[in-house]
Amino acid sequence: MKKIAAGLIAATMGGALLVTGGAAAQATALDVQIEDINPDPVVVAKGGEATASFYVDVTKGANVELKVEPVGDVRTFAAKNVTAIPDGDHWKFTVPFNSGDAGKWRATATAKKDGETDRDKAYFEVEIQAGKADTRISSFKASPDPVKKGRTIWFSGRLQADEDGWEGVRGGDVEIYFRASGSSGWKYVTRTESRWGGKFAAKTRAWKSGTFKAVYEGDDETNGSESRSDWVRVYRYHR
Repeated sequence: MKKIAAGLIAATMGGALLVTGGAAAQATALDVQIEDINPDPVVVAKGGEATASFYVDVTKGANVELKVEPVGDVRTFAAKNVTAIPDGDHWKFTVPFNSGDAGKWRATATAKKDGETDRDKAYFEVEIQAGKADTRISSFKASPDPVKKGRTIWFSGRLQADEDGWEGVRGGDVEIYFRASGSSGWKYVTRTESRWGGKFAAKTRAWKSGTFKAVYEGDDETNGSESRSDWVRVYRYHR
C-alpha cells in the first residue's frame, strides 16, 4: 500500500458522512477509485466503537468527496470535526462506527475537476460483536439427604444461558465442589458435562456431612456461574 495521508470524516444530516478536499498537482485524466476499506467487515464491540479506514486514489488536482451512508436506511448523525490532508493522488479517510450502526453500508467517492465528475462506490458491512452471555445453574440438588456413610450421593441440575431468554446449554463442563462441616475451604469432587436442555448429573461417595455446589467456569461465549449450595448430612450406624 502506498503512503496515505490521514483525514477525518464529518457527519452531515440525512444519513451520510461527508468530507471534501483537493490536491494541488495537475493531471490530465480524471479518475477516482476506492482502493480498500479496512477492516471489512467493521466489527464493533457491544457498547463500544471501531474505526474504519477508506483508501482512495484520485487524479492529482481534483477535488475529492467521500460519502458513507447506510444502505436502505436514513439516519441522522451528530456533526464531527473535519480534518483532511491530501498526499498527491492518495487519500485516507477514517470513519468511526458504534454499536448502533450494524448493517450494510455504501461508500461513494466523488472526484471533480475542470467541470468533469467521476464516482466510485464500494459496499461494506458493520457487525456487532456480542458480549458473553450470562449463565446460571438452576435446580441444583444433592441427594439423598440424609445418607449413610459410604453410599452414593447423586447431583443434578441444569446449566442455562441468557440468550434472549434462559435456554439450556449443551456440552458445558460442570464441576462439583464440597466443603466439609466446620471447614472454610472448598474441595474438588468430580466433573460432568451438561446434556440436552442443559441438564447434568454426577455422583460421589458419602464420607462426611457438608455442603456441595456446582460450578461452571464459562468459555469464549458464556460467563461462568455457580449454583446455590446444598447441605447433606452423612450418618453411620453404631452397634
